[in-house]
Amino acid sequence: MADNRRSQTITAGIQRSPNRAMLRAVGFGDDDFTKPIVGVANGHSTITPCNAGLGALAQRAESALRTAGAMPQTFGTITVSDGISMGTQGMKYSLVSREVIADAIETATNAQSMDGVIVIGGCDKNMPGGMMAIARMNIPAIYVYGGTIKPGHYKDQDLTVVSTFEAVGQYTSGKMSETDFNAIERHACPGKGSCGGMYTANTMSAAIEVMGMALPYSSTQAAEDEEKAVSAEASARVLVQAIHNQLLPRQILTRKAFENAIAVTMAIGGSTNAVLHLLAIAQAAEVPLILDDFEVIRAKVPVLCDLKPSGKYVATDLHTAGGIPQVMKMLLVQGLLHGDCMTITGKTVAENLKDIPDAPSPNQTVIRSWDNPVYAQGHLAILKGNLATEGAVAKITGVKHPHITGPARVFNSEEEAMESIVNHRIQPGDVLVIRYEGPKGGPGMREMLSPTSALIGSGLGDSVGLITDGRFSGGTYGMVVGHVAPEAFVGGTIALVEEGDSVTIDATARRLQLNVSEEILSQRRAQWVQPAPRVTRGVLAKYARLVSTASRGAVTDENL
Repeated sequence: MADNRRSQTITAGIQRSPNRAMLRAVGFGDDDFTKPIVGVANGHSTITPCNAGLGALAQRAESALRTAGAMPQTFGTITVSDGISMGTQGMKYSLVSREVIADAIETATNAQSMDGVIVIGGCDKNMPGGMMAIARMNIPAIYVYGGTIKPGHYKDQDLTVVSTFEAVGQYTSGKMSETDFNAIERHACPGKGSCGGMYTANTMSAAIEVMGMALPYSSTQAAEDEEKAVSAEASARVLVQAIHNQLLPRQILTRKAFENAIAVTMAIGGSTNAVLHLLAIAQAAEVPLILDDFEVIRAKVPVLCDLKPSGKYVATDLHTAGGIPQVMKMLLVQGLLHGDCMTITGKTVAENLKDIPDAPSPNQTVIRSWDNPVYAQGHLAILKGNLATEGAVAKITGVKHPHITGPARVFNSEEEAMESIVNHRIQPGDVLVIRYEGPKGGPGMREMLSPTSALIGSGLGDSVGLITDGRFSGGTYGMVVGHVAPEAFVGGTIALVEEGDSVTIDATARRLQLNVSEEILSQRRAQWVQPAPRVTRGVLAKYARLVSTASRGAVTDENL
């Protein structure tokens, strides 16, 4: 048993302590006060299918903790459903929920002086929010991902939630019947679990596994399969051992671990949101990480997995093909993964991968062989230029034309842009500029899945560009650039773009440029006036006052 356990401040001390009396009321007996107290941060919610199965996982984890000699204390964390709030004002709360989740877990765990915590989450912000709390507290911890949804099916096609958003564009442009439109909506999400492609939830679960804070194979398991519950039990046992050994998160979440996560994110074709979230987790862990680090690794790592949104397969297919360990082993063999990183199992990355084949099975097509990648280089490019002096993020896989120069179509909100798209006022060659949707200006940095999916559904995905100081869903693809920083609300150049200005997006040269003279820009900057905040009370207003720039992870405790 490790010495100096935090919970001893509650369970030891005065023998007739009222603290002990409170614990007796929730099931502690005389022999339990010498056991480690372990928090079970349970993100169960019926708000979203992503989290609807987490209650059962928490119960399995609780039972395993007791059997392993620990005393579990379960508490709830919030979630919001990005898929349900997408395209609405409710989406402003999505990124905010990441901070609320991190703060809630930190508050409950530290207030009760718990010895460790097992975080169980499902929807997009559950993973980074939980990991930010884990990194801040630096007590033994492990992450349990609730699991991915299985694909829906219609007319011999695999469906995900993104299929419904793209169907909107197809239907409004007359390319899909109402019968098919309704059928896709009914069949896209067949059960519990997070969105099935390599979207944000599955990307972040993979990154957490790669960094060593979750068990091998756990990031691609289906939510409704028994192996997911078995993995939750195993995670609980591993956590108790980590408490005994005092294996702490910051011994695992090193600079090398983040480099591993970036490399695998590139190899699997993961979400642009991974950039934002990994920066935020690194900040919480006090690990130096900047946007340029992603670009350095992108140049070295090919895209090896043919996964949605731009590819063919879903996360359950990746799991069957060998999962994240198979991708990690391929990168390790090529010298692109740090094998000496410690993991929550008590073994190094290389030790965990010892028995994994060097190459994927030839009997599958989800994971490509090293000499036959989907793309020769990574897909998440960091673009800079006078439109994004701090940087911006583009997903460049699946893009037929990596360069576009066209007239700006300027919109000061997502709703304005969406209205023009569905009413067919966007033409091939246009570059949509959606601004005042950044962390401060939104506030909340909404995802632009509705506009990008509508463009793709309308047949404009390869001929229209889009830039925004907001974010994109992990389901987005096309010539789109997000996280533009500085954002419009703080006077970034994106605030100075006028209708018809020439804008260049060059993924190859990694440039994002407003083709207007510096003299004219100086004149516009002198005339620009910061708009009034859209929200002045409540959590959104507090977030807007505290949040950092997207180029540093859009965190709320950077300058406190």
